[in-house]
Parts: sequence; C-alpha cells; structure tokens
Amino acid sequence: MTATDLQLRPATPADIPAITTVQLAARAAAPMPPGIHAPSEVRAYLAAHFGAAENWVAESGGRVVGYARFTRTWLNDLYVDPAHQGGGVGGLLLDLVKARHPDGFSLWVFEQNVPARAFYAARGLVEREHTDGSQNEERAPDLRMEWPAGSVGGSA
Repeated sequence: MTATDLQLRPATPADIPAITTVQLAARAAAPMPPGIHAPSEVRAYLAAHFGAAENWVAESGGRVVGYARFTRTWLNDLYVDPAHQGGGVGGLLLDLVKARHPDGFSLWVFEQNVPARAFYAARGLVEREHTDGSQNEERAPDLRMEWPAGSVGGSA
C-alpha cells in the first residue's frame, strides 16, 4: 500500500462493522490491556455514539484499514489494522484530526502502549497527565497526551 492507494473520507453508519473489526484487531495486536467488551458490545457502542463525534475512515482498495473518532477537544479513537500499520495510515489520520481541530486536543493512551506513545510524541503530542488507571474500565495506568493549540501540524 502506498499513500496514493489511501483515501480518507467521513465514515457512515454502514462503516461501523468494518470500524469495529479494525478496532478489535488493533487492540488485540497492541501492547495494551485486553478489551473487556465483547465484539457485539463494541459495535453497539460505536453505533450508539456515532453522531456524537466526527468519524473518519482510511480506505485502501475499498477496504477500511483505519479510523479516527474525535470531538473538538478529544481524539477518542485512532486505530489502524495491524496489517497496515507502519505505512502512514495512522499519521494521515492524525494529521486530519490536527487540521480539523487546530486549537488543540487531548487523548488517553495506556502507559504500557509504548509504540502508541512514541507515535504520538514523534508527531508533536506531549504527555500532560499520568493516572493509576482507577478511572478507566481496564484499571490500567494511562496518560493524557495533548496536541497543544498553535502547534505546527504534519507528520514527523
């Protein structure tokens, strides 16, 4: 896959099954706590909250290979299918979020997910808050990262 093979577009409700598949696969492959919800629960959550955030997908060959779900102040989800990681999909999705919300935003990432932390740090996000995980469902230490307002966008 090359960047020219990739298309970013707003997601539609019809994309929810593919988005769910990407999220479940990416979480299973990442160094993070296992998901605590069944696939049907993840799909139902994403469907129920679809209109509460912007949802964008990255497609290659007509197949969803990544997605971002975000509000004006939070990047709720950014997941890339493990078979497409390292090819620029995540960077393009993150650049999209930066472009749509230049006043800055935050996200939560699990402390143990060192590759995700490095990905975000390399693209200008900074660690702002560390927690013991008592407030998240997985009860695993996490941290809030922020892309500060006024930062220059673009991938590293």
